[in-house]
Amino acid sequence: MNSGLEDVVAAETVLSDVDGNAGRLIIRGISLDDLVAHSRYEDVLALLLDGFFPAMPSLPEALGAARVAVFKHLASVDAGLLALSPIEAIRALMARLPDGDDLATALQLVAAPAVFTPGIIRLRAGLAPIEPSATAGHAADVLAMMLGKPPTLQQTAALDRYLVTVADHGLNASTFAARVVASTQAGLASAVLAGLSALKGPLHGGAPGPVLDMLDAAGTPANAALWIDDALARDERLMGFGHRVYRVRDPRADALKGAVELLAASGAIDPARLALAEAVESAALAALRRKKPDRRLDTNVEFYTALLLESLGFPRETFTCVFAMGRTGGWVAHAREQVLGGRLIRPMSKYVGPRPQQAA
Repeated sequence: MNSGLEDVVAAETVLSDVDGNAGRLIIRGISLDDLVAHSRYEDVLALLLDGFFPAMPSLPEALGAARVAVFKHLASVDAGLLALSPIEAIRALMARLPDGDDLATALQLVAAPAVFTPGIIRLRAGLAPIEPSATAGHAADVLAMMLGKPPTLQQTAALDRYLVTVADHGLNASTFAARVVASTQAGLASAVLAGLSALKGPLHGGAPGPVLDMLDAAGTPANAALWIDDALARDERLMGFGHRVYRVRDPRADALKGAVELLAASGAIDPARLALAEAVESAALAALRRKKPDRRLDTNVEFYTALLLESLGFPRETFTCVFAMGRTGGWVAHAREQVLGGRLIRPMSKYVGPRPQQAA
């Protein structure tokens, strides 16, 4: 019995391959490096969904129409929903979507966090939501709905790179949860909501925000090494380092660092903030090598995610919602793959409790 299903193969998939030893991520035969260099999120979504629905329209237009369709649900947001955390508010809104298995349902589910996140951000600030554009690119429309003005090309490219980077990543906790529910033929919305609920947990999708807390606590590049040493002496976990699968540097970290550097070159990131992040990263890697020489703990996707999303204007309490914007496409693809080619997922458990007493 492997606790946490460590090294247990629970599905065959054509969608993504996570090579933890080589530090490589492949999405449907294309490396992450190539995807982030040449693809928008709509392109990767089309790649993920290919073959799982009877007919595939032009994804940019269909996804734009889906954003317009789900926007109406923001009209029902009340004070009680706004009192919830952003991820809980978005989950409640997504629960109102139909639970079908067709492409229209799939695209509305993908569009929902992209529309609801900026809508909730604005409503919590006392501002009216901004209606999506049916013709804009997906990343550009998300930023326009949040900022209230057209984003720069660099901002759009950075968010696109992030959404592409997190679109799918093997059989992680949220994707496995989505596949389990999909295997019951409950419907796509049920599967996606299961994935979203798993993503909400701090051990899966909730770490980018605390990365910023760590940077704030370190304060200055000169103080980074001392703060890291003190944190490790208190047995605190360093957010943004280490991964359950990768034994080398997470390839998504480099993809997102490239996006951060593009934003910095355009003046969208305070150079002092970037210098602090780089000092903390360098100090953390050196300290982890000293403290845990037998275990490779390298930078993961969350570290530069935090800096990227902060620079784009997303409040840190919404970072998990932005993660869901990208990952929902992967959940939908895995759910359809499970329904079309898999079985009801029903593992066994090993009973270790007391046995009934035998009658005398």
